[in-house]
Amino acid sequence: MPGPSHEKLPSYGGQAVIEGVMMRGSRACAVAVRAPDQSIVVDVRPLAKAYRRRWARLPFVRGLFILWDSLVLGMRAMTFSANIQLGEGEQIDSKGMTLTVLASVAVALGLFLLLPTVAGAAIERSLGWSAWWGNLLEGLIRLVLVIAYIAFVGRLPDVSRVFAYHGAEHKTINAFEAGSDLVASQVATFPREHARCGTAFLLTVVVFSVVVFSLLGPLALVPRLISRLLLVPLLAGVAYEYIRLTGRFSSSPWMKPLLAPNLAMQALTTREPDQAMIEVALAAFRAMQLQEAAD
Repeated sequence: MPGPSHEKLPSYGGQAVIEGVMMRGSRACAVAVRAPDQSIVVDVRPLAKAYRRRWARLPFVRGLFILWDSLVLGMRAMTFSANIQLGEGEQIDSKGMTLTVLASVAVALGLFLLLPTVAGAAIERSLGWSAWWGNLLEGLIRLVLVIAYIAFVGRLPDVSRVFAYHGAEHKTINAFEAGSDLVASQVATFPREHARCGTAFLLTVVVFSVVVFSLLGPLALVPRLISRLLLVPLLAGVAYEYIRLTGRFSSSPWMKPLLAPNLAMQALTTREPDQAMIEVALAAFRAMQLQEAAD
């Protein structure tokens, strides 16, 4: 039996956390975590009313809102999952996790945004290239750094388990969107890639940055670095709209070539989950749906 029309389905999303999954709807968010005693602990709460405002759904603006939303909800979910693993002893407070995430964002901006800019400008100047070729090289360096980093950290055992929960999250949403029964044995048969994945968003930002930055023409190093930082919101907004578009028409034959790079990238950021991981993803999904229905 065919699943319900995608036009009528809510656009659910989520992310993997430490030994768990966070699922986000339009009005509620739930985190389910496998505790050390093998029980599943769930934290569910309604989203603030600001998430339902009309301005939060405006094209291009909503991409920035979702980016900020993912950061805030992601910090909360990661703190919850880490504390479940630590038990009742030493706990991580929200301030500690916020500082950790902000430091990580700063390092990521330096490594993946500014470093390729410096490298591209240096090679452009030393070889006498035009600004267009320098910007193209900058984008290629950025893409290689992102892929190499993800491939490296994915080999770490703890990160590999997070990537497996990422696969469980995708399988659950794929099963829901196909109208399948949401039981672990059925969910396991669905692909672990999804068109609206954050990995696809990241890759799209990198690719679009080549085009947008090239339009700026030749710039000295300091203005070039500043322009990269200032244009991050624009890139995020455009990339989000592109991901929405490709996700909406993901079943169309003409869209498949555009989706292929994003889906291929997810081979690095997802792993095949076991049944216990899928059960955790389902627990988060059901809790989120129940909260939404109660609102």
